[in-house]
Amino acid sequence: MSQTAVEFWVDPICPWCWVTANWIVTEVAPHRDLALSWQPISLLFKNSPDPESQYYENSAASHRMLRVMEAIRAARGEDAVFAWYWQCGTRVHHDKDKFFDLADALEHIGLDRDLALAADDESWDVELRRRMDLGLELVGDDVGTPIIAFGCSDGTKRGIFGPVLTRVPSTETSLQVWDAMAALTTLDGFWELKRTRTERPELGPRPEV
Repeated sequence: MSQTAVEFWVDPICPWCWVTANWIVTEVAPHRDLALSWQPISLLFKNSPDPESQYYENSAASHRMLRVMEAIRAARGEDAVFAWYWQCGTRVHHDKDKFFDLADALEHIGLDRDLALAADDESWDVELRRRMDLGLELVGDDVGTPIIAFGCSDGTKRGIFGPVLTRVPSTETSLQVWDAMAALTTLDGFWELKRTRTERPELGPRPEV
């Protein structure tokens, strides 16, 4: 049985995205034979925060990480992209360090420190925005991250925003959530399930990276 190719759009700064990424990596992908690839969605581009706002500095720092992500993809491929996102998410959300040394983080996962130069190279924004727009074309512009997409039996690709999770459920529940989400994503005419969030994300243990 062939693997199901699944694309996941991320911004490293988003804690909700981080919880969902942990859910799909640790609990879903091993049991549903998913081949995951990681795509950028820049909340700096998406939300255009005012430079004087409380959101700008964090969004700008994460945008620099995404530029590096695209430089890594070009140089080393998809496996290295995942290692980079996992390193960024761990440092941002578990170590509470949003402004870590990018070159040191690259070296920690066995990548060239010079890839950090991409962080301040605006030419990477072209590819970053192109990939980001591919995700938004699937789900519309009034969402953020996470976005998840996969191919369907009719040959189309479908995407959906979410699931937005406070914590990673047990394996059994995680697979129930995935199966339900996959069914709804492929259902013509389905658009939205939502309720107001009343909890903050629970990040769980720090990954070994």
